[in-house]
Amino acid sequence: MRAEFPDFRLGNVLATSFTGTLSERHGNAVERIPTPQRLIDWLAVNGLAVDSCTTAQLDLARELRESIHAAATAAAIQDALPASAVHVINDRSAQGRAAAILTPEGKRRWRLSSASCVEDALSVIAADAISIIAGERDGKLALCASPTCQAAFFDTSRSRTRKWCDMNTCGNRQKKARFHANQRKNPRSAE
Repeated sequence: MRAEFPDFRLGNVLATSFTGTLSERHGNAVERIPTPQRLIDWLAVNGLAVDSCTTAQLDLARELRESIHAAATAAAIQDALPASAVHVINDRSAQGRAAAILTPEGKRRWRLSSASCVEDALSVIAADAISIIAGERDGKLALCASPTCQAAFFDTSRSRTRKWCDMNTCGNRQKKARFHANQRKNPRSAE
């Protein structure tokens, strides 16, 4: 990956990992797919390699990302799903040509044809979003406890009580902040 761009936040759930391409939404937002090439990079890292991407396709991808974020956030707080977000997710899902395949390890993977385009990859992401928002998978949607992040993530922990979208970023940052706040309140505890 190119050094001039922030790293991708990769997770186990395609749709919520995709929404993580815009992080710190309630702070200083970090755009992780600022260019068409960067979207190609993200898709390749996630097993959805495509040869090219236009600015218009990048715009479609960002529209899908924000629609998934809006719908997943609503689902996490048990609110009504935004109709416009549902419409975008459904349209992107229906517009693609991808096939689900079974790996020798018994996992589902997506296969794009050699002539696949960004829209085909977006349909896979939209289908993944539909499966988690519709409650078809074992887990629950939750919102990151970080006040600057609040990203929707899919909690598959045994207790379903995970607080952070990523312990190595948001969780660690919040725990450090809490530690430093306690040190300022109680300077003797550091001795």
